[in-house]
Amino acid sequence: MPIRLDPTPTFGDRLRAADRTLYGMWSCAGSPLVAEICAGSGLDIVLIDGEHSPVGLESILAQLQAIAAYPAVPVVRAPIGDPVVLKQLLDLGAQNILVPMVDSVEEATAMVRAVRYPPHGVRGVGSALARSSRWSRIPDYLARANDLVSLTVQIETVDALEAAGAIAGVDGVDALLVGPADLAASMGLLGQQNHPRVIDAVEHVIEAGRAAGTPVGVNAFDPATADRYAAAGAAYLLVGSDVTLLARASEGLASRFVGDADGSAPPASY
Repeated sequence: MPIRLDPTPTFGDRLRAADRTLYGMWSCAGSPLVAEICAGSGLDIVLIDGEHSPVGLESILAQLQAIAAYPAVPVVRAPIGDPVVLKQLLDLGAQNILVPMVDSVEEATAMVRAVRYPPHGVRGVGSALARSSRWSRIPDYLARANDLVSLTVQIETVDALEAAGAIAGVDGVDALLVGPADLAASMGLLGQQNHPRVIDAVEHVIEAGRAAGTPVGVNAFDPATADRYAAAGAAYLLVGSDVTLLARASEGLASRFVGDADGSAPPASY
């Protein structure tokens, strides 16, 4: 008798059901093993980065398979908001899509259409051949598919900042994510994510999302800044990444056992 499968809740479902701020981290190394370690950490979200990381479809697929055994919800950031790329990510089983650099209502609406089947969108139909439907083992997948996908769009420019409330109100946008690094750059404050103007801008987006009933998350690797955004009403926060954790921890080992870059010897003991 054929197996019939129930789909897992989407990121949007998790946000709607949450009674606290959710916390997650980025998977940037492209390693399914590392992604699995992150998924078992106790964090709520593992965000697979297809924009700034050396990953392709096969790597994303393997990471999704590794994360699937754990409660953490996987979200996949596309490299670009292209309907063909989004179709490929959806078909390989990415239920939760994050699109970078969405600057307007028109762009957000186009992304909603890209992740939905006709007549509500333009997603190509190939589910019988794809992991998204578990090869037709999810009953009535085509009829249900639009409800089995969540879409998050990133607010990363001054244009997006000004349109944040309207973008948050687009039907089919489940959440916003503020990228303070790119936002700071767009504001003429490159590398100054914690500048007061940037922090004010992020909090403006959080408030605009709350007014529209749309959850807003923020990239916030600095714990004090993350705490501030949580207090301001952020629905979720991305508080680290696999590669930065490895970089800083390995530097700590080198500092402890080898010495600092200026040639000073390590301390005899702590």
